[in-house]
Amino acid sequence: MDQEARFITGKQFKDMLLGAYHSFEKNYESINDLNVFPVPDGDTGTNMMHTLASVAKEISAMPDTCDAGEVGTVAGRAAIMGARGNSGVILSQLLRGIGKGTAGKKVLTHTEFGKAFQYGVLYAYRSVSTPVEGTILTVARGMAKGTYSKIRGENSTFVEILEAAIENGKEYLKHTPEMLPALKAAGVVDAGGQGLIVFLEGCVAGIQGKDCEVLPIEKGTKTISRAQNVEPLDLEFPYCTEFIVKGASVDKQTVCDALTGFGNSMIVAVVDDIVKVHIHTKNPGNALNTAQQWGTLHDIKVENMVDQHENRLFVGEETIAPVVKNGIGVLTVAAGEGIAKIMHEYGAAEIISGGQSMNPPVEDFVKAIEAGSYEQYIILPNNKNIILAAEQVRKLLGNSRVAFIPTTNLAQGLAALLHFDATRSLEDNVAIMSNEAKQAVSGAITRAVRDSVVHGMEVYKDEFLGILNDRIVASSKDMIEAIKAVLADGDYEIVSLYYGDELDQETAEELAEQLEEINEDWEVETFFGGQPLYPLLMSME
Repeated sequence: MDQEARFITGKQFKDMLLGAYHSFEKNYESINDLNVFPVPDGDTGTNMMHTLASVAKEISAMPDTCDAGEVGTVAGRAAIMGARGNSGVILSQLLRGIGKGTAGKKVLTHTEFGKAFQYGVLYAYRSVSTPVEGTILTVARGMAKGTYSKIRGENSTFVEILEAAIENGKEYLKHTPEMLPALKAAGVVDAGGQGLIVFLEGCVAGIQGKDCEVLPIEKGTKTISRAQNVEPLDLEFPYCTEFIVKGASVDKQTVCDALTGFGNSMIVAVVDDIVKVHIHTKNPGNALNTAQQWGTLHDIKVENMVDQHENRLFVGEETIAPVVKNGIGVLTVAAGEGIAKIMHEYGAAEIISGGQSMNPPVEDFVKAIEAGSYEQYIILPNNKNIILAAEQVRKLLGNSRVAFIPTTNLAQGLAALLHFDATRSLEDNVAIMSNEAKQAVSGAITRAVRDSVVHGMEVYKDEFLGILNDRIVASSKDMIEAIKAVLADGDYEIVSLYYGDELDQETAEELAEQLEEINEDWEVETFFGGQPLYPLLMSME
């Protein structure tokens, strides 16, 4: 790109975003190393890279002649659908805001780009219910101020604006340890904020046509099978019809009002200018003709359910009988095969594989709900890094369709699930399940993946970490000592151990016997969980 250029085309915008993705390919592991907590987690760099991979896939298919605004819109939408983890969701909202700010622009002037970045920061802040300074949000705000200051100078080029944003972002990043004690104790800056630096450095390289570099970043001290339940034969509305409308400017209520009279089992999702519809109808042509008024039709699928009604899908070896699409179901995230089976037995309708280092994207939730058997769903994320993704699903599909309970661990998820009652309303279930989840007591044992300092406690790589209610309370070379520390201050009667793929049943039962010898008041139960990274997940009552 010409260094003196003061606007960018659609192709150059594409090059920027592709450069950002390639920058993450080279630097994501260094960003992961900045993670404060030593537990194996859905690492920041990996999550942001996966989010940008969805963007790169979509914009790579766009012609070089496309408008800059079109690239922004596609990138924002792709980021939302592919977002993983908290950092990925926040990055997707930044890109969505930039997409909003660039919409309708053939090319972008430096002023327009600066304003679009301001939109992005606004969307990023809005995506977090309680924004915390010292995080990726702080760095994004610093970058936005950098662009604002630079665009006020009439002679600034695009590269100069981006470099100003990077420099200002680095200044804000440098101060993140002063805002968050955990960062200061570990001697690192915020990983998500560093990810934004990597993002813009890649944008600069992309717009200049250069290869991305490995940046100097200082380091501090299988999918679970799920039934997609097939509905029973409906002779009144025998055609299962699905389609996507692109380029639409209608809201969800308008679509629902227009199509309601054509059939039943209707599901509508609206994301920006895209409308996704599923409906059972007598006459697919009527629904398609109506939808064509909103935009262009894509991915049309019409199936005669008379030919399909005997199909069955499976969870493991269990056949799920067809059910009518109505009522309320629970969609839960499970970290292992055994946990998924337990949750299924407890009444979960849909199960998505996910957990530490396996944060499922927003798209997985949307697909599960659209293919599911219920009109309404309650999502149990069961991991702090999946909560924002669950919140985005609710925003995409609507509060009347989806609710979520911010469960951060297995114990909370199981407590909430045990108190689900399909005869209650969505609101009543959420209130009761949320209360039960808050009272649950959880524990976990994992290995430290790096040396660190947490809450004033020194942690060394490969030691066993004892975690109580998502807080590290012990680090020891001996697993049983770490377990004892987790249980030390509680007046428990029942301790449930869910052993992961690193342990066998015999070892788990030996641990249970040792614990019962330590405290005769404890009744210790063992269950196969199958989760990776965590030898034990625990719930205490």
